[in-house]
Amino acid sequence: MITDWGFPDFDDHEGVHLFSDRESGLSAIIAIHSSKLGPAAGGVRFWHYADHRAAITDALRLSRGMSYKNAMANLPLGGGKGVILASEPGATVTTGQLEAFGRAVASLDGKYVTAEDVGMSEDRMKVVATQTRHVSGLPVAEGGAGGDPGPITARGVYLGVKAAARRGLGADSMHGVRVAIQGVGSVGGGLARLLAKDGARLVLADVNAERAKALAAELGAEAVAADSILMLDTDLFSPNALGAILTEQSIPAIKAKVIAGGANNQLATRADGARLHDRGILYAPDYVINAGGIINVGLEYLGQGNMAEVQSRVDKIPERLIEVWDESDRTGDPESEVADRIAQRLIGRG
Repeated sequence: MITDWGFPDFDDHEGVHLFSDRESGLSAIIAIHSSKLGPAAGGVRFWHYADHRAAITDALRLSRGMSYKNAMANLPLGGGKGVILASEPGATVTTGQLEAFGRAVASLDGKYVTAEDVGMSEDRMKVVATQTRHVSGLPVAEGGAGGDPGPITARGVYLGVKAAARRGLGADSMHGVRVAIQGVGSVGGGLARLLAKDGARLVLADVNAERAKALAAELGAEAVAADSILMLDTDLFSPNALGAILTEQSIPAIKAKVIAGGANNQLATRADGARLHDRGILYAPDYVINAGGIINVGLEYLGQGNMAEVQSRVDKIPERLIEVWDESDRTGDPESEVADRIAQRLIGRG
């Protein structure tokens, strides 16, 4: 009996949908992991992959992460993810491709709700929304839930970083804490600005070196090459770029005592969570700490509450992290395994 279809990250997904549109050149994937708690919600990213297999793997992992993220955030939403494949690095998604993706979402009749992710924007999601109503993260009236999820995600990560520093470093304040931030886009850049106000000592890196240098100059921080930041001698490492950076090869060289950041799928494999734990590095599971964005756009789609409600729910991210860390201490299990176990129980797979 086939159980994983040749993809180790296939986790009893309810559906993996492949779409192409000859006229626009769209190639896209929508993976639905679970709809136990509600429609499968998760952003769509526009990205160039080495091959289609890598793109499918990313969609599988990201959609599972969204199931867990939405469950841990106490949202009545399942987990899904969309991927639009870029033809080459640096390519720009076209209006025709966005419209075709909107039609793909519409064809699933509300089983999947899309929103902004890497390589997308509010303006691009507005184009998608011309073809389907199952879109969130659109411009909203002042005070309303929704809009660009990046700043809300950054605030949630900031609260989680402070909680992690308190837990792993005994730091009552971020003043003087040495933090290395990998990726200074919407989330990482927002996090850096918040930590700078607290007096943290920041080291920044980004694949766009000029962006890192500019932000470092603005904040009085240090900028380093993107390929060196993971190994720096800092107190806390915050990954806020793409995932799969914590590996069997990289973990032994990490000097930070705490890892807490907004990137999805930071662990290359599930075994890497145990490797961090064995080294005594406190880990904030990514889908717990970075839930601010989906809380924002999820409540927008559901029509529940306003920005005050969003902020109130984001404020609870440290409480969920503490629940994970406490259970990890009690059981001796890695934080990543504990978080997965809690999330699986919540979606009825525990």
